[in-house]
Amino acid sequence: MQLELLYKLYLQHPTILTDTRKIVAGGIFFALKGDNFDGNRFAAQALAAGAAYAVIDNETFATNERCIVVDNVLVTLQQLANYHRQQLNVPVIAITGSNGKTTTKELVAAVLGSRYITYATTGNLNNHIGVPLTLLKIGQDVQMAVVEMGANHQKEIEGYCRVAAPTHGIITNCGKAHIEGFGGVEGVRKGKGELYDYLRANGGVAFINTDLDYLLQMANGISNRITYGTANAMYTGQPKMNGVFLSVIMQPEGAAIAIDTNLVGEYNFPNVMTAIAVGLHFGIPLQEIKRAIEAYAPDNSRSQWMQKGSNKIILDAYNANPTSMSAAILNFASSGLPGKVLWIGGMKEMGDAELQEHKDLVSLIGQCTWDNVVLVGAEFRGVQGNYIWFDNSAAAATYVKANPPKNSSILVKGSRGSKMEVMVDALSNE
Repeated sequence: MQLELLYKLYLQHPTILTDTRKIVAGGIFFALKGDNFDGNRFAAQALAAGAAYAVIDNETFATNERCIVVDNVLVTLQQLANYHRQQLNVPVIAITGSNGKTTTKELVAAVLGSRYITYATTGNLNNHIGVPLTLLKIGQDVQMAVVEMGANHQKEIEGYCRVAAPTHGIITNCGKAHIEGFGGVEGVRKGKGELYDYLRANGGVAFINTDLDYLLQMANGISNRITYGTANAMYTGQPKMNGVFLSVIMQPEGAAIAIDTNLVGEYNFPNVMTAIAVGLHFGIPLQEIKRAIEAYAPDNSRSQWMQKGSNKIILDAYNANPTSMSAAILNFASSGLPGKVLWIGGMKEMGDAELQEHKDLVSLIGQCTWDNVVLVGAEFRGVQGNYIWFDNSAAAATYVKANPPKNSSILVKGSRGSKMEVMVDALSNE
């Protein structure tokens, strides 16, 4: 079927479905394939459950005229998303980076949403399937779109840019994340820099954190740039800790304006400054930006502050790499919180650097004083030193139930695969 004809069907049935367990009547089911499943086999089930059409790439499963046969379902999904993108005359802001992508995306969306009808990536739908799904959820009434792009190997961001055609772009940072796929920090910069490459080639606008010199170097040749940071930028601010929470002090003209966030840790300063710079660039007054940021409260295991019983908890366990781990641990160590306890999960996708990075992490932990430290994951086997270690979070949770901390301040940090929230769930509310 020609893409234009499929697009006409999409306009009539704008809900895109990829999971037969979540069928919405009248939507279009795309029969995607995975390592262990073939969506073509579920096409008939999707239609029976109420889907208007099923897009498949195996004629064997074309049971009736509502089955649309294409060469490749995933490629068709991406092409349809790009075709829809071409019909939208709105700013599309792409966000990538090693750390802080999702928090930055949510802050940017909160700020833009205070003035404009804004659609942003939901959850972490930031991969080869999530990016096109995000684009296809952008309605004709939307005035601003914010698209998060994750990547663990080179040429990935380049492909997402071809689909999303961003007009503006943000690289939060380039740290030691997905080293296995990128092949080191230089590989990370090259991979994330594909967003700058696209903006450079297409006259796009880059938002650049001037506190990171390498971003300025990577952005060479981009004429349209908006800069922010602590100094030497169009928009400057200063971090100030208000207990465990971050405040950002802006001084545009005259009296200083404090933006008091609900985010834990000074390492969130660049994320907040990005949202401020984006808002100011798009004409939103600083006081309006302040209200939007102060109203934002994380609830997704990212810099999330919570309390269970007598224990105060910083839950930051959605992602972890050496860069974000160091920042979180050092920030926690320097805080004035009493009874500091660390629950640290292993870092994933480290490749050949896994052993050394976890050795370095244990060494860093040893430089500070803690009431207790629990390390979780096979990555720490043999390098845990004198600290308590468990192979998995379920075993660690059993330990927590038997040895519950009291009146403690606990930093919970680890990669998503470590499932560190299981330990938090083991804590009593008493």
